[in-house]
Amino acid sequence: MKYEETFTFENLYKSYLKARKGKRWKNTTKKYEANALEYTYFLYYQLNTKTYTLGEYNEFYVYEPKKRLIKSLPFKDRVVQHCLCDYYLEDVLEPHFIYDNYASRKNKGTHKGLERLEEFLRRFYRKSNINGYVLKCDIAKYFNSIDHDVLKRLLKKKVDEDELMELIETIVDSTPGTRGIPIGNQTSQLFAIYYMSEFDHYVKEKLKIKYYIRYMDDFILIYEDKEYLKYCKNKIEEYLNEELKLELNKKTQIFPLKNGIDFLGFHTYITSTGKVVRKIRKDSKERMKRKLKKFKKLYDCERITKDKIDASYNSWKGHAKHGNSYHLIRDMDEKYNSIFKKE
Repeated sequence: MKYEETFTFENLYKSYLKARKGKRWKNTTKKYEANALEYTYFLYYQLNTKTYTLGEYNEFYVYEPKKRLIKSLPFKDRVVQHCLCDYYLEDVLEPHFIYDNYASRKNKGTHKGLERLEEFLRRFYRKSNINGYVLKCDIAKYFNSIDHDVLKRLLKKKVDEDELMELIETIVDSTPGTRGIPIGNQTSQLFAIYYMSEFDHYVKEKLKIKYYIRYMDDFILIYEDKEYLKYCKNKIEEYLNEELKLELNKKTQIFPLKNGIDFLGFHTYITSTGKVVRKIRKDSKERMKRKLKKFKKLYDCERITKDKIDASYNSWKGHAKHGNSYHLIRDMDEKYNSIFKKE
């Protein structure tokens, strides 16, 4: 697809409608929305006359589930990135991804990843019972460690349109230095899952690991032989360091399958009888308890509405229901009702 076919006025306007979802309360979104047709046409004009430039990042921290620096572009740039991803990059990169790459993809996500893990455990059990091992890996400071030159080299293998590649390089290099991509960019999510895509093929096709799942920088290998997983760990470290300039963090470990697996917010294990059990992780439960206390203080100060509190809590409950969490949800409902009983 050519540059002009990607950045049509129609595609940009559809991208504006998508970019504003959940953000219409923000002043920058309101400003664009007040003159949406004019702003979109101006973007179309800038992109097709090659006068478009990125705005400056707004930086802020989020603290759940851990402290992270978020860099957010102005709304107009988010419209451009939606257009670039939705009408070009996804179509170009998607065919390269393995099936068991679950982050930031259509028809994938955390719950699909959990279902796939359960399927893997059942299939493994039929062959080897619970006599196996797990290599669980995590990349150290993944988004901050992505090398610009390596990323651009990988992207050039798939992007054969010079004008689009020039824009992509501008986005990649918009972060100072030679490493790191902003968590807040939509392109960053796509870049991050693609950055390790050749690695996925290496694990599946060279190391011959059948039971392998990756969700962004968190991935697991299941195999019956502990010594072979030690070999795999060494080869993975070698590949990541030499090809992608990445390192595994200290949480990487090999352990018996019977211990269960912490993955995507749940602790999943298979019993000696072949039953798969999925429990929401303790840190998720404790984090929700802390949030409820914080919500109560904010609500008493009229800094948050009850509707927003309900939405957040119901979202957590919806996630928890994907596990064997009946009693936990019942206890959390009692806690919730005790905190907000007057409301």
